[in-house]
Amino acid sequence: MSIKNVLIIKLSAIGDVIHALPVSHAIKETYPDAHITWVVEPPAYDLLTNNPYIDEIILFRKKEFKSWKGFRKNFPDFSAKLREKKYDVVLDLQGLAKSGILAFLARGDKKIGTCDMREMSQYISKPTVGANANGHIVERYLDVARAIGCRVDNVVFPIYPTKEEMERAEYLIREDGRLRGDYVAIAVGTNWPNKCWPIENIARLADLLYILGMKPVLVGGGKEEEKIAKEVHKKMRSTALSLVGKTSLKELAAVILGARAFVGGDTGPTHLAAGLGIPTVEIMGPTDANRNGPYGQQQNAIEIEAECKHCWKRKCEKGIVCLEDITPQQVLDKLHPYID
Repeated sequence: MSIKNVLIIKLSAIGDVIHALPVSHAIKETYPDAHITWVVEPPAYDLLTNNPYIDEIILFRKKEFKSWKGFRKNFPDFSAKLREKKYDVVLDLQGLAKSGILAFLARGDKKIGTCDMREMSQYISKPTVGANANGHIVERYLDVARAIGCRVDNVVFPIYPTKEEMERAEYLIREDGRLRGDYVAIAVGTNWPNKCWPIENIARLADLLYILGMKPVLVGGGKEEEKIAKEVHKKMRSTALSLVGKTSLKELAAVILGARAFVGGDTGPTHLAAGLGIPTVEIMGPTDANRNGPYGQQQNAIEIEAECKHCWKRKCEKGIVCLEDITPQQVLDKLHPYID
């Protein structure tokens, strides 16, 4: 198979885009002369920049298409950009209606997607049911790359902060004098209420780390997570450095690269840490570690024992805060090999 032009459609969320990044590396390793174009939404755009395996990024500003006026104004230029090239293959790694529409619009000889496509997208791109159809989501995405002849000798997450981003992270961590020595990064929130570890547990873990000489650094983004970080501080007996809302995605990557370990729920920063090869402890309840655990270190996932685990519900229909059953000591026990 000769492949010169590839279109990857993976729009959001941040964690999902991180999981898909190895596909770009696999394609370039097999087809070094291929031109890879990636369509992405603004929140995850920063993840794709400075990536030597991606040649072009098309930004899909979904919000601009929600009104009829916005659609009429923005669709012609966006459609023209999407159809500018004729692609040898279009890879729909999102598998939803919005990505299916983009795959339909794109000019491609072959259109394929993942094993679990939904919302009619499976009628536009052929689902790929590979050897890992029941495995980790990273491998499910890589099965799509394998379906177009790619070899996957190494799974590489191409996330490369620039020199400026590294310097900015170093400033935030060190130069203002608030933190010296080794640290553990902790993601304070997720985009699902049901995936959030209770504030009291985060505060207790931060205190335990502080006692052990590991400085806790709180990370995340958005107003809601800034509120959580403030509540964590109130409940702590010691202190933590909060970088919540203060970093771009790749500045966050630079912060994570300096950490001894990372703790978080099933959320983008956690998958960023795992992709960067940092020891990552993931606290899980409604989602499945087999599919969404820290890639390459699923042994570091801690799952609840309840029968209703893996419910895949954003909010608990029973009103249970299931993750409160995972104790700070359990997390600390997972961390010990990396911080002792």
